[in-house]
Amino acid sequence: MNHHMQSHRMIDIDTRLVRIGAVLTAAGAVVAGAGMAVGASALFAAGRRMIRDMDVPPSQQAAQKWQQAKEASRAGMHAWHSASDAQNGSLAR
Repeated sequence: MNHHMQSHRMIDIDTRLVRIGAVLTAAGAVVAGAGMAVGASALFAAGRRMIRDMDVPPSQQAAQKWQQAKEASRAGMHAWHSASDAQNGSLAR
């Protein structure tokens, strides 16, 4: 019977070490959060400086590229219609 009692032992956990581990984990999370905040702040400031130092603002660059795309689309459509008209004219003869 004594052998039967030994097979049902409880795990002995040092709760003091568990608490210390939890506190260290929380402190590490706070330090990591502070590190991410500092890094994000530096990246944000660098991005703002880069945009401020640009000769042409991004919104104006986007407007110029949009205008260029519209003009290229019109030119392509015109060339396609011209080629189509020329091909249709040569087939009609």
